[in-house]
Amino acid sequence: MIKPLLTLFLPLFFTCSAIAEAPYPDPERFRQNIEQFLAQENTARPPKNAIVALGSSSMLGWHGRIAEDLAPLSIIPRGFGGSNMYDARYFLKELVLRHKPRAVMLYEGDNDAALGASTEQVMQHFIAIVHTLHTELPDTRLYIFAVKPSIARWNIWPAMLNINEALKSFSETDPLITYVDVATPMLGDDGRPIESIFVADMLHMNDRGYDIWRDAVRPVVYAAEKSFE
Repeated sequence: MIKPLLTLFLPLFFTCSAIAEAPYPDPERFRQNIEQFLAQENTARPPKNAIVALGSSSMLGWHGRIAEDLAPLSIIPRGFGGSNMYDARYFLKELVLRHKPRAVMLYEGDNDAALGASTEQVMQHFIAIVHTLHTELPDTRLYIFAVKPSIARWNIWPAMLNINEALKSFSETDPLITYVDVATPMLGDDGRPIESIFVADMLHMNDRGYDIWRDAVRPVVYAAEKSFE
């Protein structure tokens, strides 16, 4: 059942077509990536009743160790680099719904902020994702990750904080949504991103960064999902 606050916001977010279009590029630019995921499934069937890990390059970068970091949870990694919240919404059927997962972990908003998208635009697409999940998979839980800070994008951190506040506030209205704060542990005592957790581009994380994500995500997701394995 769609929650009361979601019902309240749906008319706004589904009728503002201008918000849906700019500044977002055409999601079809990722068609080849999506087809590769689908082709992989012909040779290696994803587990049933699993958790889909969906998101941009920060989620993609976790592919190599996410199963170990969250073991014994069954994970279907579906990160595709450069994606945004609109892209995640656009490919929800191919990347999420087809698997009928018991839960979804979602990381988007980083590239949205870099595009200059407003908090309202990000939330439009996020709420559309929530609406679709509640409609198609009404028992599926959603773990929405905070937008992470980085040195490369520190100049837009205030915009990212606004997105995080909106995501957190919305999650508190819906028992099926959990906000996971992966951002705060990435900040040092000086309130700035810890330089040693990034690769050379100062945007993407190295293993020390993913150690932080593991330690932030595992206690939340494992505690809620372990009984379903």
